[in-house]
Amino acid sequence: MAKEEAYVIDEEAEKKEITRRYRNLLRSCKRITAAEKKRIRKAFDVAVEAHRTDRRKSGEPYIYHPIEVARIVAEEIGLDSTSVVAALLHDTVEDTYITLDDIENLFGKKERYLINGLTKISGALDQSSSVQAENFRKMILTLSNDVRVILIKLADRLHNMRTLDAMPKNKQLKIASETEFMYAPLAHRLGLYTMKTELEDLSLKYREPVAYEDIKNKLKKTQSGRTRFINQFSVPIIGELKKQGLDFELKGRTKSIYSIWKKIQKQNIPFEEVYDLFAIRIIVNTNLENEKNACWNVYSIVTDTYLPNIDRLRDWISNPKANGYESLHCTVMSEKGRWVEVQIRTKRMDEIAEKGYAAHWKYKGANAEKESGLDRWLRQVRELLENANEDAIDFIDDFKLNLFADEIYVFTPNGELKKLPMGATALDFAFEIHSQVGSKCIGAKVNKKLVPLSHKLNSGDQVEIINGKNQKPSEDWLNFVTTGKAKSRIRTALKEEKKAIAADGKEILKRKMRAIKADFLSINIDTLLKHYKEDSVIELYFHIATGRIDLKKLKGFVVEKGRILFPKAHVVARKEKKSEKRKETSSNYTKSDTLVLNDDNLNLEYRLSKCCAPIPGDDIFGFVTIGEGIKVHRINCPNSVHMLSKFDYRVIKAKWASQKEREFMAEVEFKGIDDVGLVHAITDLISKQLHVNMKAISFESEDGIFIGHIKLFVHNTTHLNGLIDEMTTIKGVRSVKRVKHLGE
Repeated sequence: MAKEEAYVIDEEAEKKEITRRYRNLLRSCKRITAAEKKRIRKAFDVAVEAHRTDRRKSGEPYIYHPIEVARIVAEEIGLDSTSVVAALLHDTVEDTYITLDDIENLFGKKERYLINGLTKISGALDQSSSVQAENFRKMILTLSNDVRVILIKLADRLHNMRTLDAMPKNKQLKIASETEFMYAPLAHRLGLYTMKTELEDLSLKYREPVAYEDIKNKLKKTQSGRTRFINQFSVPIIGELKKQGLDFELKGRTKSIYSIWKKIQKQNIPFEEVYDLFAIRIIVNTNLENEKNACWNVYSIVTDTYLPNIDRLRDWISNPKANGYESLHCTVMSEKGRWVEVQIRTKRMDEIAEKGYAAHWKYKGANAEKESGLDRWLRQVRELLENANEDAIDFIDDFKLNLFADEIYVFTPNGELKKLPMGATALDFAFEIHSQVGSKCIGAKVNKKLVPLSHKLNSGDQVEIINGKNQKPSEDWLNFVTTGKAKSRIRTALKEEKKAIAADGKEILKRKMRAIKADFLSINIDTLLKHYKEDSVIELYFHIATGRIDLKKLKGFVVEKGRILFPKAHVVARKEKKSEKRKETSSNYTKSDTLVLNDDNLNLEYRLSKCCAPIPGDDIFGFVTIGEGIKVHRINCPNSVHMLSKFDYRVIKAKWASQKEREFMAEVEFKGIDDVGLVHAITDLISKQLHVNMKAISFESEDGIFIGHIKLFVHNTTHLNGLIDEMTTIKGVRSVKRVKHLGE
């Protein structure tokens, strides 16, 4: 948040704009009572006064932000007046003189709870922990009691993303990465499809601006052709739907920029080859009892009109997705020889798909006795939160496992249906049944056949778990479970076992201290902790019990009046732990450091990362690794979202120095139609005509199609792009692109 800067402010115009925005907010609040309107006005007045001198980076009054967040909460999510009040006040406790006690006295306990959940963690945190992870965890902890905290936070993030232009580039990158990493998946899981789509698109806009603008412009250019095709395709379907007297709405939905970009990346194809740029959506208005019949009736009409692809039928009405999404998807062949996806749903299903959680609870009364997919997911989150004491980064990783995974459907021996993420194993299933069943699991029978714990399950499998009395979780179990619940329970069990072993270590230490006539006091324990460089007393006791610390070799100390003293600095030579390396490495650099690559005066050591192979001209950042110094990554590195979201405290700014040219290795991939002399033409162009040095070249050819890779040395991105342009002119070469990572 920025304070007022030196520029001309038209206070009168700003007051009018604040009033206009507040009135828009009230219009967005559907069906509010006079008392609720009064409370919203009170919250508005408190927020205006509290943020009176505050301004955003854009120079606008800060109060614009909470008003817009409250409007999103009311209009785009559809929450209640309490949520609107909390949204208006969500930054007051963190950024102004207002306290949580003030909130409770002025409005009530519910508002206090919501705003406390929205307030970031303050105060110094250990450098080895991620502030983002801690804040994510605090926000998620509120999920078990009141999902509105998450929904308001999503509205807050959405408005921040809509106004991100005013932020410096490094902040844009960090915020966009966080958004893609956590907030968009959260919106998806809570069923907020529209919000999830916009968050992903805005994230791409700042992380990959060139690709974003390219796809956006191409969509704009092809819009009229798509509209014409949709209209022609829809005519016979509309005619038949009307003939049967159905109350319906039909519309075309263009694929999001982000999903098109993901498809281009995943399938390695140009925009022009993405054929499913849009889908047709048919929304039927019918009563709850007739929903399933109505949807299948529409399906019958569509497939009578156009030939369906049976393999691409998706029935999410009989088995809704975990976020409550219900719809019938089919793919049919149009008269012009083009596959078209048709989505069929009711008005209720469409509202839940667009507005998610709020709409889910609006219709909950009609099916109060049935646990929905969203209810089930919230229950799983509550189970995960039961072990909320684990490391924040581990916690976020476990939580993320429950966000975006596709699902499989498996059965117990009694025929009870269980939903698990794709890739789940027999051991995941055991923990899904019960924590004790998972902890004692020694094997499983899948469809009556004995399988190991690591066996991956498929939809339709019937699973029987085999337990053993003496079985207990082991470290390697973490390698083949996929659910957050299983990982969390295994870690807890391992910690408990560690505590039991540590108790033996404590007794060994007590005997040793009696032998050297030292008192078993905390001051002596602290001395040994520093001497052995241990993070905690449990670690000290555990390593004594397991023999990693041999007390018989304890030297260089004296005992005075029961106290252990080390007169000289005594260094214990042993393998450094990861947590120590992380702390020591990260403390060597500050957030103000800028890593200047190829600068002769540079004191910081660095290496270019192989995962994205940066070269001069690429936008880059430095990442402080554990034990390997600084690694330099491209901003669009496949791993950048993960690093920037979870380990921001280890990221430092980096840039290329403008100095004499050096050579950097890059790799290009080219495809085309195999032809005699093609290899010679390519190598001749690169080495003789363009005078570029090659390190390695490889070709694969199958059925007349070839794929080739060349590692070569270039000066910068301009040099590389020019080389790629030249290679595309060779006869037979159809596409050339830079490889994202260097192969070994």
